[in-house]
Parts: sequence; C-alpha cells; structure tokens
Amino acid sequence: MAQSGTPSRQGEKLDGSGLRVAVIVSRFNDNITSRLLAGARDALRKHGVRDSDVSEVWVPGAWELPLAAQTLARTGRYDALVALGCVVRGETTHHIHVGGESATGLAQVSLHTNVPIGFGVLTTDTVEQAVARAGGDHGNKGEDAALAAIEMVMLLRAQQPTEEPGR
Repeated sequence: MAQSGTPSRQGEKLDGSGLRVAVIVSRFNDNITSRLLAGARDALRKHGVRDSDVSEVWVPGAWELPLAAQTLARTGRYDALVALGCVVRGETTHHIHVGGESATGLAQVSLHTNVPIGFGVLTTDTVEQAVARAGGDHGNKGEDAALAAIEMVMLLRAQQPTEEPGR
C-alpha cells in the first residue's frame, strides 16, 4: 500500500484529483472511528480530493458497513469508498463474527460493483490497540484505507482499454 507522499505501485504519485469518495463510518466505538475518519479525510485532502467531493455516511456498527457500501456503490456517484469501523474483542466470540462478516461483505461489494473499497475496519483485542491504530503509535488505518482506495482507482483506470483513433 502506498504511504502518504510516496509513489504508488505504478510509479506515479497518488493523485485523487476529481475523485468522488464516500466514507462510511461505524458509530459503534466512535471514539476510535472518528479518529479513523479524521485520518481518512486528511489523506484524501492531501492527495487532491476536494472536501466537496467526499460524502460521509454513518452506520450503527461494522455489521452494517457492507449494506451501506453496496447501496452507495450502486448509485454510480462514487469512484471509491472507504469503510471505517472498530471491533474490539469482548467476553464472547461476537467480535469474530462481526469483524469477519464485515470484511467478507465489503470484499463482495467491491468485487460485484467494481468500486474500490479502502478497508479501515480495526479488529483488535483491546481499546488500547485500537487507539494505537487510530492515530497512535501504529499510524492511522483510516489514512491507509483512503490511500488504498485512491491507489486502486488509479490501478483500475490504468487497465481500461484505450480506443484507437478512427475506431
């Protein structure tokens, strides 16, 4: 994954100019997801995506991210989506199901719609681990997800067939 200010895999600087992006954010653990959102918005802005071209959609939790992503992707209004959530281990195995199904659902949406989705859903054992990944010692995974979304749009666009003149 390309880091801020570094070349993408194609050797080009990540340029999100003109992209329309929807950021879907889970309200559950919003003390963490709001930090992920700040990181995503900052990364998008730094790479040329105008604030006016970023839509923000809040959902109840990580479980609801795939349905919201599918609905937004199908509108045709967005070049990419960024999904942000935080699932912290509890006393039961609930976190495994929520985190895993959220990831699976988001992957299916991206594959079925051809809309890149930057995956910024944390699955941690503790709140402290989540804080470390939401702008702490381990960076901001919201930023990483936004950068991945931009890079994937660039990659997919580079693979589009070009028309030859006169054809």
